[in-house]
Amino acid sequence: MKRFMAMLHRHKAKEAPPGQALELAGQLCRRFQSRSPALEQLVGAIMACKHAAHFLSNVHVVRACVWVHVRRGEHAAARRLLECCQAEEKEELLQLWYEIHYQQVMEKQHTAFLTPLQRFRCRKRNPPPVSLCPEGLKNRNYPDEVRQQLHRFAAEVTPNPNKEQREELAQVMNLQPTQVYNWFANYRRRQKS
Repeated sequence: MKRFMAMLHRHKAKEAPPGQALELAGQLCRRFQSRSPALEQLVGAIMACKHAAHFLSNVHVVRACVWVHVRRGEHAAARRLLECCQAEEKEELLQLWYEIHYQQVMEKQHTAFLTPLQRFRCRKRNPPPVSLCPEGLKNRNYPDEVRQQLHRFAAEVTPNPNKEQREELAQVMNLQPTQVYNWFANYRRRQKS
């Protein structure tokens, strides 16, 4: 830690910190526990230096900074940090984005955990920014023509197809038989309500 702080102090007038400083910051962030005072001190030093944007290209530094902000109750600051960081590990950053929102909901509801349904709703209400998900969120809906064929089959033939019918539909529509089975189960459930 002392070596990193000295390196930070030595290079504060330069354009960018040396690669060693970036690597050392990542190692220190990995080593310290999330609740350690040393981590808070390290994150404070990184965020206060003029090269903070360079350090935010390391996913370990980003994770440490986010969790320090979350621990302090600064959820908006943690989200802004994720939006502007340049780390390449988008999947991990996306997970952090959702974890911030889960934590916020748990604090609001005074609970220690969220059910899968609560997590799903939380993700739906708080979609990630384009910077974390440049290709957009995956759409899990079937294309319109597939849905129309399934609706037509349910209306004209049967809403409860047998195994052979499901397998034939799956083959024609390029789906898995379990997908067809689940679609019809959900269709019948929707029709009841």
